[in-house]
Parts: sequence; C-alpha cells; structure tokens
Amino acid sequence: MKNDIINRLDSLSYTVEERDNWLIGFIIDKVTNTIKNKTNTKEIPAGLRQIAIDMACGEFLKSKKASGDLDGFNIDIDAVMLSKQSQGDTSVSFAVDKTQSAEERLDALIEHLLNYGKSELMRFRRFIW
Repeated sequence: MKNDIINRLDSLSYTVEERDNWLIGFIIDKVTNTIKNKTNTKEIPAGLRQIAIDMACGEFLKSKKASGDLDGFNIDIDAVMLSKQSQGDTSVSFAVDKTQSAEERLDALIEHLLNYGKSELMRFRRFIW
C-alpha cells in the first residue's frame, strides 16, 4: 500500500521525501485501523483499497499542512481535476472555481480525499454477535 500512496501523492504533484516515510507508515496504520473498525473486519476489503489510499493521502497532506511543512507545494488543480470531457452525447465536467485561493483548493482536495467513499464503508460492514 505504501508504494500506491507514494504514487498517488506523486500524481497530486507532491514528491515524497525520505523524511516522510515514518509519517506515511503511521498514516497507513491509522487508516487501516479506522477502516477495519468501521467495517468490523480483520483486513481491508479489496473493494475499499483505493478509498484507503485516498484517505491516507488526505491524512498525509492534512498532517503536513497542519505542521507547516507543506510550504512550496502548489497543486495544479487544473491538472488534477477534469474540467470537461465529451464523448458522443455524454458530457462530464467538474467546475473549478478560479476565484478560490490555492489554500482553499488544497483544503477542498484534502476534504475530498478524506471523505470520498466513506459511505461505501457501510457496504462492507459486518455485524458483530
């Protein structure tokens, strides 16, 4: 999972440094325990792997930002977010508010990474008897 998190962060324009390894390991344990506790399972279900990776990336960026160690990280939100895609009679677009500051866009990305897919956790929930 660590390599997937590093690759996902790279796709978000954050280059992982050697000093980030401990924090990534800590966050992997945190997200893994959160998902296992919410689903009452011993392992993360395969259907939640990508959600776990995004949650870990969100936790990582949130921790780095809170500690003031995210200086110089300028996410190109236009490169990450789809602005408009059309194929046949189907069109998909995501609005990117150009009036938002870089920090507001970063906060929105972190919030998305942390919360997208949380509702899917309940789909994998097992009851404890």
